[in-house]
Amino acid sequence: MPLLIVAIGVALLLLLMLGFKVNGFISLILVSLVVGVAEGMPALNVVKSIQNGMGGTLGYLSLVLGFGAMLGKLIADTGAAQRIATTLIDKFGKKNIQWAVVITGFVVGIAMFYEVGFVLLIPLVFTIAASTELPLLYVGVPMAAALSVTHAFLPPHPGPTAIAVVYGANISMTLIYGIIIGIPTAIVAGPIFSKFLKRFEHEPPKGLFNPKIFKNEEMPSFGTSVFTALVPVILMALAAVCEMTLPKTSGIRHTFEFIGDPVMAMFISVIIAVFTLGVNRGHKMTDVMNIIAESISGIAMILLIIGGGGAFKQVLIDSGVGKYIAAIMAGSTMSPLLLAWLVAAILRLSLGSATVAAMTTSGIVLPIIATTHANPALMVLATGAGSVIFSHVNDPGFWIFKEYFNLSLGETLASWSVLETIISVMGLAGVLLINMFV
Repeated sequence: MPLLIVAIGVALLLLLMLGFKVNGFISLILVSLVVGVAEGMPALNVVKSIQNGMGGTLGYLSLVLGFGAMLGKLIADTGAAQRIATTLIDKFGKKNIQWAVVITGFVVGIAMFYEVGFVLLIPLVFTIAASTELPLLYVGVPMAAALSVTHAFLPPHPGPTAIAVVYGANISMTLIYGIIIGIPTAIVAGPIFSKFLKRFEHEPPKGLFNPKIFKNEEMPSFGTSVFTALVPVILMALAAVCEMTLPKTSGIRHTFEFIGDPVMAMFISVIIAVFTLGVNRGHKMTDVMNIIAESISGIAMILLIIGGGGAFKQVLIDSGVGKYIAAIMAGSTMSPLLLAWLVAAILRLSLGSATVAAMTTSGIVLPIIATTHANPALMVLATGAGSVIFSHVNDPGFWIFKEYFNLSLGETLASWSVLETIISVMGLAGVLLINMFV
């Protein structure tokens, strides 16, 4: 009976979001209320559970995502992203242009949400395609693949960071494993897959974008731009290395665990960016602070949706569904990693939103981690991989890709949807492979 109620709750979530086009946050809160009461919880306890779920999830994530949005906005609005892209393109040349675009997508995408990174880089993709006379998808697909891989696997992105918080996973280790899986995945889904899309080529749509192209003297140097964008990754990676190689009593380890914590890493990155990309470049502090203030408006709804997912997760735990699922799984032979991927994939296909799919999955499979002793970091990546499978018409990312590359519905399904499926399946394969050695 408890699982039937959860299934009805998920079906209600589908109906609200797909049938009635209700906002994801409102849908999640409503479903949380319905499921909690149906599971036998007193109404007041359901409300408290939702409050605890929201607070527990956002108390940590709001800092990470807030600082991430600030860093991404500074990188975009100061010309650092354009400097990274144009320099790599110049160095790699026309023959290796795809590798330049993949690296650009990785570097820029680490600090930005997928949609923000896509809209930021697509004018550069159009410019590169026009100047080199290369097919548009040949240039654009590697960029989209790199951005999607960072979105699915690499903290401090909303999805993997939020799931890591729920699972209690070490975020530094999640990042290390994510990079190991993400690099080959981006290569296959980007440069290799793009070679099969020649028949889908179209001219860029007219009037769809209005890019701000910075003059050379307006942009920071390449070294400054790359260093600033990668500071959080460097700090978290150093923390992971220290955790693996130094004893728990080491002062060096304690220091790097402190500065490599995602909140501190992102905060330090923003402080550095204020000076390297702002004040030191001649920008007034008031202008830099205005950029930072503007960055927050773009993540408000994302934060609420993630919080709504946390609320649903908490209701599932407090109502006893979590223990019920754990008891069932105690006798199951299915890999918990495969189960996490499968649940996330089903929800992704149904709901469209990778973030909602991932957060809902985390509440359903969380009890399994304790029961099966699955590696929490790998569970994060398995869930993230499942949450990006076969993007289609219920995913905003599907329509962004379709419109910017001027594709038909069928062409988008054959290109973007397959690209996302490659990332999902390779992500699962990578997780299962790493699990054999850790």
